[in-house]
Amino acid sequence: MTRAALDPALVAGRGASVDFVEQEAEKASTNGVVIGPDRTAYTLAAEASGRSAVKLTPGQWVEFTLPKAANAITVRYSIPDAPNGGGITAPLNVSVNGGSTKTMTLTSQYSWLYNQYPFTNDPNADLLHPDWWITECGCVPAATTPTPQITKPFRPFHFYDEQRLLLGKTYKAGDKIKLQVPNKSNAAWTVIDLLDSQLVGAPKVNLLAANVLFFGADPTGRRESSDAFDMAIAFAKAFRLKVYIPPGTYQVNRHIVVDNVTIEGAGNWYTIIKGKEVALSEPAPDLSIHTGVGFYGKYAKDGGSNNVHLSGFSIIGDVRERIDTDQVNGVGGAMSNSTIDGLYIQHTKVGLWFDGPMTNTHVKNVTVVDQIADGLNFHTGVTNSSVTNSFWRNTGDDALAMWSEKTVNANNTFDHNTIQTPTLANGIAIYGGKDITVSNNLVADPIREGSALHLGTRFGAEPFSGTINITNNTTVRAGTYELNWNIGLGALWLFALEKNLDANVQVVGDHFLDNTYNAIMFVADWPVKDLYSITNVHFKDVRVDGTGTSVVSARAAGSATFENVDARNVGAVGVNNCGTFHFTPAGSEFSLTDLGGNDGGGTTGPWLAPWELPNTITCDDRPPVVVPPAPAPW
Repeated sequence: MTRAALDPALVAGRGASVDFVEQEAEKASTNGVVIGPDRTAYTLAAEASGRSAVKLTPGQWVEFTLPKAANAITVRYSIPDAPNGGGITAPLNVSVNGGSTKTMTLTSQYSWLYNQYPFTNDPNADLLHPDWWITECGCVPAATTPTPQITKPFRPFHFYDEQRLLLGKTYKAGDKIKLQVPNKSNAAWTVIDLLDSQLVGAPKVNLLAANVLFFGADPTGRRESSDAFDMAIAFAKAFRLKVYIPPGTYQVNRHIVVDNVTIEGAGNWYTIIKGKEVALSEPAPDLSIHTGVGFYGKYAKDGGSNNVHLSGFSIIGDVRERIDTDQVNGVGGAMSNSTIDGLYIQHTKVGLWFDGPMTNTHVKNVTVVDQIADGLNFHTGVTNSSVTNSFWRNTGDDALAMWSEKTVNANNTFDHNTIQTPTLANGIAIYGGKDITVSNNLVADPIREGSALHLGTRFGAEPFSGTINITNNTTVRAGTYELNWNIGLGALWLFALEKNLDANVQVVGDHFLDNTYNAIMFVADWPVKDLYSITNVHFKDVRVDGTGTSVVSARAAGSATFENVDARNVGAVGVNNCGTFHFTPAGSEFSLTDLGGNDGGGTTGPWLAPWELPNTITCDDRPPVVVPPAPAPW
C-alpha cells in the first residue's frame, strides 16, 4: 500500500481520504521489466506514479496481493498509439487466485498527445509554432538557417489512461490479482503503472424521487437520454422532488442545464452518464465548435444557477484533443449555493470549470482523471467556495486552479486533496485572488513546465491581496523542467510576470519531499525583472527532505522570512540567490531574513548559513542536479 508512491506514514493527515487502496506495479510480482525511476519529460517512466512502472510484452504479467477486501479494481496503464495517431485497443486479462479470467479492453484513444501547445493527436505533424523558441535546438526554427531537423513525433506525452472493473464478487485480503497480456495481443507492449482496489457498496436507491426511467431514459446506453433527463428535471422542480438516476449507462451527448435541482445517482460505479463529442454545424456563441456530455449551470451573463446538488454518478466524455474554446467539461457554467459530491469524471476537457461570478459552491469527494486540460478551475469571481477531500490524477493542465481573470476570486479553499501526475503545468495553481487557503493537500509528480504549488501574477489575473495561506501541504518528486527558460522549477513556485506579488503569503507547516530541483523558487520573468518583485512571503515550520539543487532559488527582487525551516539532503548551496542578475556591489536584489530555528542542510553545510544573509549573491544559474535519497521519517 502506498499513497502517491510513498509510505502512508509520511503523509498522514494530508491528501484525500479515499475508499480505495493504491499499489504500485513496480513493487508487485512480475515477469515483466521495471521501467524507471526517471523524471525526464516525454518518457513513460516520468509520467508514472512514483516515476516507475512495469512494462509487459505479450504473455507477461504483473500480480498484486490485495491488502484489504475488494470487489473492484482500477488499472492505470499505457499502450502504444496507432502509427498515425488516434489510438488502438488491446486486451488485458484479469484473474484472481488463478481462477476464471475477465478481459479488459484497454485503449489509447484518449492518450498520446504531441507537439507544442495546444497539442495534436498526429505523431507525424510538423511544429505547430515554428516561430516559437524551442529547447531542442536552442533556436527559433523558422528564423534559423539551415532549418533544424526536429525529430518526430515531437514531444510525445499524456501516455496513460485508466479503467475500472467490478470483479463480480468480494475477494479477501491476501488474494492475488494477476494482470496478464494475452499472447496474441496486438499491443507490442503494455505498461502497468498501478492498481487501485476497493470494496464498492450496494447501489443507492431513492423511491421518492423523479426517476429518469419514468421519462424514457435508456439505461442500456443505446438511445440518447438527454431529453428524458430534461423532463425528469422539470418534473422534479415542479413537484419539489429530487431526480434519481438508477444503475445503468446513459447516453447523453450535450449539456444538461441544471438550476435549483438535486440529481442523485446510485453511486459512481453504477450510474454512468456517457457521451460522444458532437461537432456543431456552426460555432456556438461561446465559440465552442463541439458539444458533449456535461452538467452545466446557466452562464453568469444569463443569471447563473442556484441551489444545484449533484451526487453519486460518473460523467464519461469523449474528448481526445484540446480546443480551448470548447465547452466540453464534465461540470460547467456558474452555480451558487451548490454542492458537487461523489462524482467520477473522466475523458472530458476539464473536469469542473466554473465561470463566475458565483458564490458558496462546494466540491467534495470527487475523483477526476484523464483530462485533456485542467481538473478544476474556479474562474472569475468565484467566492466563498471550496474543493475538499477529492482525488485528481493525469490532468492535462493544472489539476486545481483559481484564476481571478478580470474579477477577484476571494475566500476560497482547496483542502485535503490528492493530486498525482499532472502531465503539464501545476498540481495547484493560484492566479491572483484575495484571502485564499491551500491546505492539507498531497501533490505528487508534476511532469512538465510546472510545480506542485504555484502562485502567479499571470494570465491577466487581478492582483493577490489579503492573506494567502499555503498550509500543511506535502509535495513529493515535484519541481519540473521549464522548457522555455531551460531551468528547473521549485516544488513551490512564486512567479511575478504581470504585477508585483506582494500579498501576505504565509507558508506554514508544509513538507517538500524529494524535490527534483529546488524546494522553493522565486522568479520574475526576464523582460519584467526590474519592474515586478515578490515580497511579504513568510515561511514557518517547514520541512525540506531532499533537493536536487537548492532549498531556495531566487531569480527576482524581493524578500522573504524563514523560521523553523529544517532541511536535509540538500544537493547544492542552500540558497541560490541570483536576484535580478545585475550582481550589484550591494548584493542580490532579493533578501532573506532568518527568524531562527532554521536547521540542517546538505553537502555544502547549513542551508541558511549566516554568510548568505541577507542578500549574498550565490548565483549558479543552472547548478548540476544531485539526486536526493528517498524520503524517510523525519
